[in-house]
Amino acid sequence: MTSVAVPPSVADAEALGRLIDALDGGADGARYIGGWVRDTLLGLDPQDIDIATRHAPREAERRAKAAGLNTWSSASGIAHGTIGVVIGGKTVEVTTLRRDVSTDGRHATVAFTEDWREDAARRDFTINALSADPLTGEVHDYFGGLADLTEGRVRFIGDPLIRIAEDHLRILRFFRFHARFGKGVPDAASYEACVVRAKDLMALSRERIAAELLKLLAVDDPVATVEAMLAGGLFAPVVPEITGSDRLAALVAAEHTAGIAPDGLRRLAALLPEDERIAEQVGARLKLSNADRKRLTLAARPVFAPPEVLVYTFGNASATDMALLTGLADRAKIASAWQAPRFPLTGGDLIALGLAPGPIVAATLQAVEKKWVKEGFPDRDRLGAMAREAVVAALSPG
Repeated sequence: MTSVAVPPSVADAEALGRLIDALDGGADGARYIGGWVRDTLLGLDPQDIDIATRHAPREAERRAKAAGLNTWSSASGIAHGTIGVVIGGKTVEVTTLRRDVSTDGRHATVAFTEDWREDAARRDFTINALSADPLTGEVHDYFGGLADLTEGRVRFIGDPLIRIAEDHLRILRFFRFHARFGKGVPDAASYEACVVRAKDLMALSRERIAAELLKLLAVDDPVATVEAMLAGGLFAPVVPEITGSDRLAALVAAEHTAGIAPDGLRRLAALLPEDERIAEQVGARLKLSNADRKRLTLAARPVFAPPEVLVYTFGNASATDMALLTGLADRAKIASAWQAPRFPLTGGDLIALGLAPGPIVAATLQAVEKKWVKEGFPDRDRLGAMAREAVVAALSPG
């Protein structure tokens, strides 16, 4: 019998125990489900706890409240069977066992069930369909997920084409999970189904595509997976600008050398041509936030300058992007940690030195700041001398 250690490490194990008791965990009324079971079996530290239960959502909510626990719910969440229970300052999602009634590739209508296998059958991959008894830790595996986990194989449950038709985002999820948990080449049947149905991605919102793509790129080393996606034409429907992985491979190596954490947005920049106009177009198409679009566009600009200057001009994130994308790991270390000083001079200081109020003040202030940055942010004494020299020059005839 395969089992996992229980209970999981949470800030309030006593409260979690009360929730399990309230949901009849000792009588198979509740189990840990999905990612928590998978990650625990792999020796990883799960970030979230998900619980599945045979109880209907309102009944699960009533029981949790009766156990003295704080809960939250929404009309949409209840319709899909999910409530939130606050344990140790974090939310534990409790979801009623479900089966799909209808799907359209983006949304599903569900009905509740008490059958654990039926609920597992609606999940995407075998490694995500594992559940565990909350008291004994016994793992329940209906579709060979344990063997797939051991062998590093990400595989759809049932017919891959049907699973993709139910939710088109599963195409990108397949590659994200392979990049994180897979070993070697992707599962053949699952891969071929994704290739055949790649154009289904066009039916998804660009926000969903962007979120999943950035998660995929943020795994430790997505290069081999990206190459498999390129070979199958997976990027063509939504980001046809991605045509090669060489710059991504170089970036991943530079990140590892510098000891800087992976970043999906930076890696997306590495996959795009070094063209600010194209970066802006892709950011707009994926409906990234204004801040992320700006950062993606800046990353397309090949700037070679001291890291401190880059941080002062563009901020730590963009400065780090620029250094890593040009292969300068040592500079990237500085850019990621250096705190830019605040320019201490004001227009009032220049007026006090003799400049008359007006446009000349702003122009002179900008000139002093530019020189201050170029000299490496010298102390106030040197800055004061710069200011006096600039005022004299501004007041000089001609």
